[in-house]
Amino acid sequence: MSFTPLHDRVLVRRIEGDAKTSGGLIIPDTAKEKPQEGEIVAVGAGAKDEDGERIAMDVTAGDRILFGKWSGTEIKLDGEDLMIMKESDILGVMT
Repeated sequence: MSFTPLHDRVLVRRIEGDAKTSGGLIIPDTAKEKPQEGEIVAVGAGAKDEDGERIAMDVTAGDRILFGKWSGTEIKLDGEDLMIMKESDILGVMT
């Protein structure tokens, strides 16, 4: 199924972090926090300004991003857990 977010929203796939600490201890699933890093799967067309002109998005599909802990709405699409969030919820793009 194809999915395109509306306006200034993006579709994000979370990227799982390491299951071990730097000292080599394994972190159980119950103690892990949800990752705040993801990959953009799809991007909306952008919001409109007061004159009705599109404001270009600063991110594109494939960008690796960091986002806030409570950002976005979790959805399930074709059996995969994804998130929809506004571009303004993105803290930065990793290069």
